[in-house]
Amino acid sequence: MQFHHHGYVSGDPRVQPAAGVGLDRPAELPEQVDVLIVGTGPAGMIAAAQLSRFPNITTRIVERRPGRLAIGQADGIQARSVETFQAFGFAQRIIAEAYAITEMAFWKPDVNDPTGIVRTARTPDDPAGISEFPHLIVNQARVLDYFAEYMANAPTRMTPDYGYEFQGLEVTDEGEYPVSVTLVHTSGPNEGQERIVRAKYVVGADGARSKVRESIGCTLAGDAANHAWGVMDALAVTDFPDIRTKCAIQSGAGGSILLIPREGGHLFRMYVDLGEVDPNDRGAVRNTSIEEIIGKANEILHPYTLDVRNVAWHSVYEVGHRLTDRFDDVLPEQRGTRTPRVFITGDACHTHSAKAGQGMNVSMQDGFNIAWKLGHVLEGRSPESLLSTYSAERQVVAKNLIDFDKEWSTMMAKKPEEFANPSELEDFYVSTAEFPAGFMTQYAPSMLVGTAEYQSLAAGFPVGKRFKSAPVVRVADTNPVHLGHHATADGRWRIYVFADSGVPQQGQGTGHGVPSATELLAEWMMKSPESPLAATPPGADPDAWFDVKVIYQQAHDSIDIGAVPAVFKPQVGPFKLTDYEKVYGADPSADIFDLRGLDRGGVVVVVRPDQYVANVLPLTATAELGAFFAPLLQPEVHPSSTVFGLATADSATAPSVPV
Repeated sequence: MQFHHHGYVSGDPRVQPAAGVGLDRPAELPEQVDVLIVGTGPAGMIAAAQLSRFPNITTRIVERRPGRLAIGQADGIQARSVETFQAFGFAQRIIAEAYAITEMAFWKPDVNDPTGIVRTARTPDDPAGISEFPHLIVNQARVLDYFAEYMANAPTRMTPDYGYEFQGLEVTDEGEYPVSVTLVHTSGPNEGQERIVRAKYVVGADGARSKVRESIGCTLAGDAANHAWGVMDALAVTDFPDIRTKCAIQSGAGGSILLIPREGGHLFRMYVDLGEVDPNDRGAVRNTSIEEIIGKANEILHPYTLDVRNVAWHSVYEVGHRLTDRFDDVLPEQRGTRTPRVFITGDACHTHSAKAGQGMNVSMQDGFNIAWKLGHVLEGRSPESLLSTYSAERQVVAKNLIDFDKEWSTMMAKKPEEFANPSELEDFYVSTAEFPAGFMTQYAPSMLVGTAEYQSLAAGFPVGKRFKSAPVVRVADTNPVHLGHHATADGRWRIYVFADSGVPQQGQGTGHGVPSATELLAEWMMKSPESPLAATPPGADPDAWFDVKVIYQQAHDSIDIGAVPAVFKPQVGPFKLTDYEKVYGADPSADIFDLRGLDRGGVVVVVRPDQYVANVLPLTATAELGAFFAPLLQPEVHPSSTVFGLATADSATAPSVPV
């Protein structure tokens, strides 16, 4: 965490100075907003949290409930989500209060007494070490609380507007705010009264029964598995030995349980198999009582017993897999003729079973994806065409999720004797671990994602997949850190320069030595009008839009920080203080060049604001680097001079300046 660069901070450094619309934010929902988010679930709250970092964008998030969620249905936090929480500054805090899954136990009928169950296997939760972060279990409501805190501390001072229910919207071609949204007060003195809000963009995060989805003509299509499960969050006394371990339990008595311990050391969740449902049931199974669910759980757990003392929450659901064919309001025949104005996220566009722990996790990546794109378009950084990539990217992810969940939920519902291989369930769990953990998402080439032409230069950073962090050592303060942990959710692109074998030395680049490829790249980034940094607005910090870091192959103590090119040491804040925290050396005990298969001739890894690798290029490919960013930057945002004051954006040449 960096602070003091705007002056001494005596209070909580997580509370950023109010700025832009946060200086005089009205308590009441205004009549006109830039972005209106409907629903304070995980997708809506992460979108609001990301947009809260854009001071000049008016974003409001409305919710039909009168206040915060007290208890949420979702509780599984995959490692990819914890990586995301790190970007929002609360990963370590939520890890401290959550239950961390390290193993999963598998129970099956006892071959000597099929009426009872025995433990047959234990498997590690992350056998391949795909993330440095754990798989967590914590109430969804706490995740929302952390995002709410982040929003309130952000420059825009954003808070949810409770007590508004979405009724409908109309998109016109008129004016600056073309989306007219009808809301109804659900509480307070104006309860029942309608309210019209005009917006530039609307994000629907209002769940499986989404009215925003309905308003843009989208429908959820798919199928039901005709299989029901009872779920309860309970406090109980039991002699079942693995009550504090995640378990898949298959019983000879018929039925299965997925047991998930909850945070706090006592609470646990059970998904209890209620069996096949008659297609003509018409929802009657949903009337199954909590007593029946507990009774069924005891049958499956035999010879162990479960004495439930308290139930915090319970429900009955039927497995269903449904998906919309688009995640925005642009009809197929309109593609290429207009850009979207309305977007849907999370359960509004994809539904599936809860047992793979994917709903909240995938929904948050939906919200993260669309939010930074809206921020860039509304600030004038990027063209509106950027917004069309949201549906193209996230619809594919949701389709892959549903395909996976169909297989997992089908296997969970099988009877033990139906498996061809006794270890089939645990084998599937281990072999597919990377998918539910959130790391199989790989965006296809587009205006936001390059091709894999130079992938061999950085095998460990696949283009289109999330940037997998690794240890490095910060040169200035000698601290060992994780490189990816310093990428905050501030809307900036990251440009990681993995240096060639040269060591920065005083005098290089000034005629006293031959500049290395790293130094030549640094000079181009500072001076060339084709450099993406040339788009940074006048008066802004040099790294306001692009966070450029360098990682040298050598150990930190062999790197002269004074000789490092200035582009990696920008002067920031009103006092133009030098930022020393962008220069790293390799950690000899875990060399990032070896860990991630980085070519020692040097490579540039470009990472999007939502942590996905956008491109991999050689250090010498400056033309390709400039060409990649060109369509992502509005031509009019290029200032007349760079923020380094070293070149003019409209000049063909730049003076020779020491780097």
